[in-house]
Amino acid sequence: MTDQQYDRRIVVGVDSSSGSKAALRWALSQAALSGSTVEAVAAWQDPAMTTYAYGWSPAEFDDSNIRTLTEKALAETVTDAMNPQNQVVEVRTTVVQGLASQVLPAVAAGAQLLVVGNRGHGAFAGMLLGSVSQHCVHHAPCPVVVVPE
Repeated sequence: MTDQQYDRRIVVGVDSSSGSKAALRWALSQAALSGSTVEAVAAWQDPAMTTYAYGWSPAEFDDSNIRTLTEKALAETVTDAMNPQNQVVEVRTTVVQGLASQVLPAVAAGAQLLVVGNRGHGAFAGMLLGSVSQHCVHHAPCPVVVVPE
């Protein structure tokens, strides 16, 4: 390892999927064992950038509402993942506009670990990493743990 200093923070990507919930539970358990804090991160995008293919009009969306909904979903996911063993863990939540594959490595700068879930799709495909986890494994500035469902 280089002389780069890492803080005692475990960053975990949360998108309300079952894979990210498993990653959050793993990160909370690891933080309880290591005396680390957890930073649960949710990324959101401007729907105008992703919804044209589905026939939705960008005018139907309000960025502040999307951010608020993302914050609410993140808070609920964190609350649901807590149990008596990890109640002592300090958890911070962060909501950032952007692609998860870019947001997570950026937020993880200086972190002890980046934890992401893996969305499995069956026998063979389940062994493959998803696009976000794949990008994080290759581009994160810290060690990455990919947690299967």
